[in-house]
Amino acid sequence: MAKYNDTGPEGRSVRLLRVGEQVRHILSELLARKVVHDDILSSHHVSVTEVRMSPDLRHAAVFVKPLLGSEEEKVIKALRTNTAFFQKEVASRMKLKYAAKLKFLSDESFDEASKIEKLLADPHVRQDLD
Repeated sequence: MAKYNDTGPEGRSVRLLRVGEQVRHILSELLARKVVHDDILSSHHVSVTEVRMSPDLRHAAVFVKPLLGSEEEKVIKALRTNTAFFQKEVASRMKLKYAAKLKFLSDESFDEASKIEKLLADPHVRQDLD
């Protein structure tokens, strides 16, 4: 009899993906409603693009991107300053045994996509593709 394999994309389990998505929704809601009393976070729109949970669900890497890419370092610093507030809110809304420690990181995937598009638009590369 075959074992049930619940691994999803990139080898992460469905549970990790599901919990990460729940954390992303909670953080997105908190940032959209501007619940945090921080001048920088109140004046910027921040998108939570992805949350990657550790296998034991005790750590979460939160990838964020300020809309229009403005003052990214300031926004990341403000998020890191208010990490305790976000952790408390996520823990109170999620029914998990342990509260995940959040680590806010800048999402570089959009920058990488722009670099790839620029390379593909180069005439030398385009002639090889045609």
